[in-house]
Amino acid sequence: MKTNKDEKYIYIVLVKALTGLGKFARKFSEYEYTHTAVCLNENIDDFITFSRKKHYAPFNSGFMHETLDCYAFGNNKKVKLKIFKVPVTSENKKKIERYIDNAAKDKDYIFNLYSMATMSLIHGFRIYKAHNCMSFVSKVLELSESVPMTKKYYKYSIKDIDILLSDYKYKEGYFYKTKIQNKRYMDKVSFISNVGMFLKLNGKLLYRICIYRSDCHSCTEYLPHP
Repeated sequence: MKTNKDEKYIYIVLVKALTGLGKFARKFSEYEYTHTAVCLNENIDDFITFSRKKHYAPFNSGFMHETLDCYAFGNNKKVKLKIFKVPVTSENKKKIERYIDNAAKDKDYIFNLYSMATMSLIHGFRIYKAHNCMSFVSKVLELSESVPMTKKYYKYSIKDIDILLSDYKYKEGYFYKTKIQNKRYMDKVSFISNVGMFLKLNGKLLYRICIYRSDCHSCTEYLPHP
């Protein structure tokens, strides 16, 4: 692992998700990690990403501060993580923090379900103010300027991120939950509610695809002024 004691760090986390979707993706891709997030400190206890907000509501998704019990959910006691410690300058870490703060506050951000679902076929595409876990983490890496990125941020898969950060591997292994922090994460959600959330998300995504061209000025993601 390459480090410099004078630099600050961000932590990129790959998750061997225990969801049904995660298990299916592993069989399809033959690659074990199916989710990714960013941590801003070495405690590795605040996983910042785009994901489902409740376990039983996969289409109620967006910006999330996840906790370890979101991964080792229910009766699961542990989850496998692969963590990279990425050096960043103070200036670039501030840019990343502002970007994350903006994403947290901006209610227009939604989950890019279409890019995630078609990643293996067309390798990612952009929708206005929409992220999945891969594009969000890759955007953070782009802002870090710590690694050479040879393609657009939204075209990086989780495996691509793994390869990109190979020099910065920090830890890999099983992490055990010690408490329940996200107390409502396992709340049941009805079938009707899930259908409604699916239709609502699809409506927003289709509208943005039709209205915004990916290269238009209004589609540009921005960093708020400090």
